[in-house]
Amino acid sequence: MSVFLGLAIAMASLLGGFAAMGGHVAVLLQPWEFVIVFGIAFGTFVVANPLKVVFDTGRAILEAITNSTPKRKEYLDVLGLLYTIMREFRAKGRNEVEPHIENPEDSVIFQQYKSVANNPALRDFICDYFRILIVSNARPHEIESLMDEELMTRMRDQMKPYLALSLQAESLPAIGIVAAVLGVVKAMGAIDQSPAILGGLIGAALVGTFAGIFSSYAIVGPMANKVKSVREKKGRLYVIVKQTLLAFMNGAAPQIALEHGRKTISEIDRPSIDEVESQTMVGPVGGAAEGTVHEMPQKGAA
Repeated sequence: MSVFLGLAIAMASLLGGFAAMGGHVAVLLQPWEFVIVFGIAFGTFVVANPLKVVFDTGRAILEAITNSTPKRKEYLDVLGLLYTIMREFRAKGRNEVEPHIENPEDSVIFQQYKSVANNPALRDFICDYFRILIVSNARPHEIESLMDEELMTRMRDQMKPYLALSLQAESLPAIGIVAAVLGVVKAMGAIDQSPAILGGLIGAALVGTFAGIFSSYAIVGPMANKVKSVREKKGRLYVIVKQTLLAFMNGAAPQIALEHGRKTISEIDRPSIDEVESQTMVGPVGGAAEGTVHEMPQKGAA
């Protein structure tokens, strides 16, 4: 909603201010100038980026418009899932945990935490590193290095739409000038017409420059920043997993390891310790699945 609200304010200020100072809004309705500007912009965007990035940019814009960032429930689901698996790992051993990690789609633990179960990339990230815990004796600093490399690669991929949109925003003013030049060329072909007709043609040409500059600084540029913000927030879920698992690998009790993950959440969205304990103690809404361990150690216990 904030995207539409911001655009509405920008358009109202633009059109309202133009009309208030005596301009005729109808003059700005030059559809072929907009076709030239946005057609060239889209064509160069496709030339500059692989098709995967083009389609991912569409998804990123949709995420930005709908503000598809993790909500408190999603953070609690991640923490609750990690706590449950870590408790199972300590209480029952590797062999009991392995079936949940190898087949998360059928795991009663994963099915309790729907937001994680329905996020294949995050689910696989969690399973991959628990699998390493189960099948190897890798040292924590080695796992940390591997996680950092994977997160860096993932974030670089996730930021490609932001970089592509930013580059497009920089090019739009120049594309607007191209549209204006074409309009001036058309006007020069009617140099023998009356000043009124010639003035109208030149005014229509300048709409191309207006379209390029306005769309660059008021639409595409801000949208790129919104995409960046949303993608960065979605990436925090992976950082929570990383910090929690590293603390667990270094010998921290599940409850303490969970606190390492909780502290990586932005203060605005961070659930309180009591919320985390309540969520991990009783499981998500609907109760804990039979056979899983949800008891919390008393505060201060190891």
